[in-house]
Amino acid sequence: MSTPTDDDDPGFLGRGWSFPPRFDAASGRLIPVAAEEDIVESLRVLFITRPGERVMHPRYGCALQDLVFEPMNAETEAAIELAISRAVMFYEPRIELARVAVQVDDAPGGRLKVLLEYRIRATNTRHNVVFPFYLAEGTLLSETPGEVL
Repeated sequence: MSTPTDDDDPGFLGRGWSFPPRFDAASGRLIPVAAEEDIVESLRVLFITRPGERVMHPRYGCALQDLVFEPMNAETEAAIELAISRAVMFYEPRIELARVAVQVDDAPGGRLKVLLEYRIRATNTRHNVVFPFYLAEGTLLSETPGEVL
């Protein structure tokens, strides 16, 4: 991935931190994201932030964590779609959602895929992105935790 420059983004779509933050090994400088990539990073942060976590902006976020232990059924899928639609409507004005769809990816593992199709208002370009969502606690772990000494 190349580092965005001022020529890459005329400024109307934004520039910000990647998530998780990335730094250039040689200079130690932040590697920012810009334009469409900044929108995707902003969506990711919006979806993992619980309302009330930001002290100066307590309503910011998406209540997806409230659904983690719910059964995988149509009602939960609809609740996820509604939570995401509301969060995007209030906190990501750069895009207009065309569709939010929840698909069961791995039922025994508790993993869903959330597909967003949207239009960037400033450029009138269409994009889509898929976010994984885990309904079972601890499914983000890549290996079994070690023994505590």
